[in-house]
Amino acid sequence: MPTTLPPPGADAAPLRPKRATVAMGFVTGMLAGMQGRGRDPTPFLAAAGIDLADPATRVPIDRYARLYNDITRALDDEGFALFARPMRTDSFEFLCRGMLGAATLGEALDRAARFLRIVLPDLAVSVRRAEAPDDERAELRISETRRLADWRGDPARVFAFEWLLRLIHAVACWLVGRGLALDSVHFPYPRPAHADDYALVYTEHSFFDAGTLVARLRDNLLDLPVRRDEAALKAFLDGAPGKITMLYRRDRDMVLRVRDLLRDALPASLALEDVAARLHLSPRTLHRRLEDEGATFRSIKDALRRDIALSRLTKTQLPVATIAAELGYADTSAFYRACVAWTGVSPERFRRQLHAHGADATAKPRSH
Repeated sequence: MPTTLPPPGADAAPLRPKRATVAMGFVTGMLAGMQGRGRDPTPFLAAAGIDLADPATRVPIDRYARLYNDITRALDDEGFALFARPMRTDSFEFLCRGMLGAATLGEALDRAARFLRIVLPDLAVSVRRAEAPDDERAELRISETRRLADWRGDPARVFAFEWLLRLIHAVACWLVGRGLALDSVHFPYPRPAHADDYALVYTEHSFFDAGTLVARLRDNLLDLPVRRDEAALKAFLDGAPGKITMLYRRDRDMVLRVRDLLRDALPASLALEDVAARLHLSPRTLHRRLEDEGATFRSIKDALRRDIALSRLTKTQLPVATIAAELGYADTSAFYRACVAWTGVSPERFRRQLHAHGADATAKPRSH
């Protein structure tokens, strides 16, 4: 299907504002600790307006934050009942206060590591610069001091690492008043089903099956001055810690605009040049803007197709060939290969597993 581009100087088509969302895997991981201790999460999900019935549904961040805060308050545990002993309410506030008085980010992260050793002894946090003189990287490590689960891919264990890295990174970004790019993160578990979101939440360079969690960043970031004060902290703590768990995500405005244009054009498959023209940008500028937001054109297109495909496989009985055509795949076999890459199984088997195990069942993803 040919693509019609606006003439030079024409206004871009109006774009619908979109709320940032997270994959359902971040929700089910959050619930794993309390479920393991016999607590029913249903009332909390209902209050937050979250329905687990469709694993392909994405959750608005405001609902995710509400669920986060409601659960931690009810449990009096900001660690979601994931650890041997609770991380009592207000631990996050005191973590922030302890970091606030530091002169630099490196000093603040050292203080965070010492504080977390007291309130969260199951995980050890450390920050160190590379020893080689020509290596300008630093490493943030999160290691188990006690094995959190027998199965490395246990949802509770996966969420424990996801949550703590996100918490430390978000506070660090806030302290210095800017987003801090993570060059890469190696996670100590198999690739989870919602791992495509890691490009937005952490970094596109996310790897799995590591021995321990290692997040790498430029070492000069540790020398950034802490810019926040007590007055800023008061506003920051309003709605925290739930509201800050997805702050400084990389899905800024340009990622959302590109995703909207790609979705609205389906089943046509727009190229980078097509989207750049509609946004009145050069392809090089668009590529750079997306790179600044931690994404690539290909990753956005792939994630959009995945989200729509899994939703339609879950919610409808449309033939697989129809779904493939609506998503712009040249042939059904290409869609089959994509579905196997996303879920580890064919589209038909994905549907059969949902029907056999209930609406909350998902196919086990492949490890990459």
